[in-house]
Amino acid sequence: MNRTNSEQLDLIRDKFIEKTADNMSTFGVSTTVGRVLGIIYMNRAPMTLDQLSERTGMSKTRMSQVIREMVQHNIVEKVFQKGVRKDLYMVEDNYHQVFISLFTSNWREAINKSRVFEKRVSDELAKLGESSSLSDDEEETLDELTQEIQLWKDYYNWLYRLVEFLESGEVFKHVPIHDSSHSNSPNDKKDK
Repeated sequence: MNRTNSEQLDLIRDKFIEKTADNMSTFGVSTTVGRVLGIIYMNRAPMTLDQLSERTGMSKTRMSQVIREMVQHNIVEKVFQKGVRKDLYMVEDNYHQVFISLFTSNWREAINKSRVFEKRVSDELAKLGESSSLSDDEEETLDELTQEIQLWKDYYNWLYRLVEFLESGEVFKHVPIHDSSHSNSPNDKKDK
């Protein structure tokens, strides 16, 4: 069966969408989110929930849940378009920013959960430390756990600073983005 040029281009566009969906697992994000990200991205224009539901075959309720998850990851935003009464959603069109948003949103969630855990465990350890009825073995275990919670805090403080580093854009001074569309050197294209 011979496909028209338009059909072949649509198939290639669909391959981009499916590859985006497949790659989302690398970020700890569902393929459904990835597929919707790919669909909006390849559409190159904002889309409504109705349009997304039709394109994916998902219910409007499920699509609303997916969009909410994407908002939490900072990879989609509601946009205004004059004359359109329905909510429109647009995705970040910069691959590098999507990467940073996905990683940092997941890491921030882990950092916040860790801080709750740290506080609870630190309080429990402090209370046990005030007890005069600890055996020598229990006191040794208490010291080990106190050191462990400090290592835990140090790690999550480092992770917090890494998130700040990525979100500030400072990372691009150390790992610059190479733009192959403005390159004339074959070596620049090999770096991709």
